[in-house]
Amino acid sequence: MALDLSCPPPANLAQLFDRPVNACWLEIGFGGGEHLLWQAARYPDVGFIACEPFIDGVVKVVDGAVTSGLDNIRIHADDARDVLPWLREASIERAFILFPDPWPKVRHHKRRLVEPRFLTALARVMAPGAELRLATDIDDYARQMLLAAKPEGSFAWQARSPADWRERPADWPETRYEQKAIREGRQRYFLRFRRTG
Repeated sequence: MALDLSCPPPANLAQLFDRPVNACWLEIGFGGGEHLLWQAARYPDVGFIACEPFIDGVVKVVDGAVTSGLDNIRIHADDARDVLPWLREASIERAFILFPDPWPKVRHHKRRLVEPRFLTALARVMAPGAELRLATDIDDYARQMLLAAKPEGSFAWQARSPADWRERPADWPETRYEQKAIREGRQRYFLRFRRTG
């Protein structure tokens, strides 16, 4: 299931998978893997490239995939910033960054993943019309995500009403991080963007 970054990426990412797939999706920081395994089970014709630096989450996904017979997942057990330069341009049709580390202290905000330079790198690998899904339960991080996307210019926010960012869509399963936010009474933000161009 490991993604081999020592070899060049195939001309078509579908070649990474043993089964035929019609699209490739990217999950950055899959945590405990609840969302990734749910999506992979429901979309067997999609190949998933998933990045997570923490070994506990990687072990959970490998175990869950083997137990469920899922063969449409490839894992990079490290930082997603290693994978983005490796991926071919316009090769990803959906990307997820769900409840990334909020780095809550102001002096650490520069460590937050979702910022303009990262979005530029992500935009390069996303196909025109591809969807980017972001989620957080930190008010100022939601604001930062929106502010980062605007000047970067490659992503158009899809919200038409408050429900579009306050309510999790049906095809977006709950994660343990979201459950923690609910228990602690924090507002969750579900942001969907479309890759322009």
